[in-house]
Amino acid sequence: MDFLSDRINRIKPSPSMAAKALVEKLRAEGRDIVDFTIGEPDLKTPDNVVEAAIAALRNGETKYTGSNGTPRLRKAIAEKLARDNQLTYAPENVVVGSGGKHIIFHALAVTLNPGDEVIVHAPYWVSYPDMVVVNEGVPVIVQGSEAEGFKLTAAALEAAITPRTKWLILNSPNNPTGAVYTAEEFAALGEVLQKHPHVWVMSDEIYEHFVYDGAQHVSAVQAIPAIAERCLIVNGASKGYSMTGFRVGFGAGPVTLVNAIAKLISQTTTCPSSISQAAAIEAFSGSQDAPRAAARSYAARGKLMAELLGKAKGIAVHAPRGAFYLYPSVAGLIGKTTPAGDVLASDLDVVRYFTETAGVATLDGSAYGVSPYLRLSFATSEQTILEGCRRIVEACAVLT
Repeated sequence: MDFLSDRINRIKPSPSMAAKALVEKLRAEGRDIVDFTIGEPDLKTPDNVVEAAIAALRNGETKYTGSNGTPRLRKAIAEKLARDNQLTYAPENVVVGSGGKHIIFHALAVTLNPGDEVIVHAPYWVSYPDMVVVNEGVPVIVQGSEAEGFKLTAAALEAAITPRTKWLILNSPNNPTGAVYTAEEFAALGEVLQKHPHVWVMSDEIYEHFVYDGAQHVSAVQAIPAIAERCLIVNGASKGYSMTGFRVGFGAGPVTLVNAIAKLISQTTTCPSSISQAAAIEAFSGSQDAPRAAARSYAARGKLMAELLGKAKGIAVHAPRGAFYLYPSVAGLIGKTTPAGDVLASDLDVVRYFTETAGVATLDGSAYGVSPYLRLSFATSEQTILEGCRRIVEACAVLT
């Protein structure tokens, strides 16, 4: 439509949300679909968090709050950063938004001018490039590889920086690959960043609770203290506390930046939900048993899915180090012919084949910037993992 802006026409819908919509449509049509697409914990929200939300409702905490979040929640977040990440932030260094995505979008909106560049390492979370584009920036995609553990190297970062670079977005633990950066790997990136003080860092740490097989989550500022004054840490309650629907995320960084984000929030969504904020105080300040238990559960599920997919002919998979996704290569399936006579020419073709023939929904690697791979979420039940992987193994076995 001519009525719509060029801005909206430059971006595409979120592939993960589009996949969720397709699954819902197929199920409504009566199809039996195993869904490995959505990055959402299947575990229930912890009881203490739910009770905090109910108490907030009963106590009348149902009004507007400050655009940057309530003082109590910002204090709780500052204390969480000290406890979990050994980082010192005051409440005035914290801004609360309606989810981590909300914070990322607003941070880009208040900093990007037309033509400013943002370095995004691939594979990337699907929304990073589009959020840059809609805010008139230029995403500079740095192609990663499995040989490098799907991690950004110092050499690749150095080569990508230009005078127009404004941000580097880092994501550890990573969606979609599960890669987890070590302190030493961050430090190597830090040596490059020291030479380019005009480059700010956005560190997306939303999966921090989910690290496996001896891996440890290290915040970018922990590993590179010198960037503290030009780094925005993005995190939230969605993944670790199974609170996706509550929509609570936060940014921690320099006061000037967080105030600018709050200023824009005041003119867009006004403030985060007061009830959700009350629940998030309990999540961050109360018992941490739930995220620890979730990490143990997802570690077992990820290991199980990797073992089962390893039996599928043409799929190469490694056990995850973090988050709750596998990112297996399907290079061994490219060029194969389905029983219906169709040739699988891309990872998107593989996704369609698994969905239509096996009734298993996955996401293609092209949506994340690196092909031919698939992203599969193991934030689902063991029974679902067993059934979905069984179907994939059988679907691969009949390819010729």
